[in-house]
Amino acid sequence: MAIEVRIPTILRTYTDGAKAVEGTGDTLAALLTDLETRHTGIRERIVDADNGDQLRRFVNVYLNDEDVRFLDGISTKLSDGDSVTILPAVAGGAPETPMPDMPAL
Repeated sequence: MAIEVRIPTILRTYTDGAKAVEGTGDTLAALLTDLETRHTGIRERIVDADNGDQLRRFVNVYLNDEDVRFLDGISTKLSDGDSVTILPAVAGGAPETPMPDMPAL
């Protein structure tokens, strides 16, 4: 069962720069374990072992463009030909210059 996994730039050091890799597994958890066998260290960047092996809070994972948090999370079932996309959450920062009614940071 081949599943394409799209890798964000920040995690490509684990995949030797590859933008996408293939893996196998009948669930997202199994897929991440499979990836770890070839791309050591990638699983711990996605899964929080201290939180019952759940996805890290600021990592979004999509199965065929659907957020797995609205499916079964790390237990989401996978099928041959699926596409999994890993995206780090992005948040804004403070403006360079304070707005008139905002105190400077």
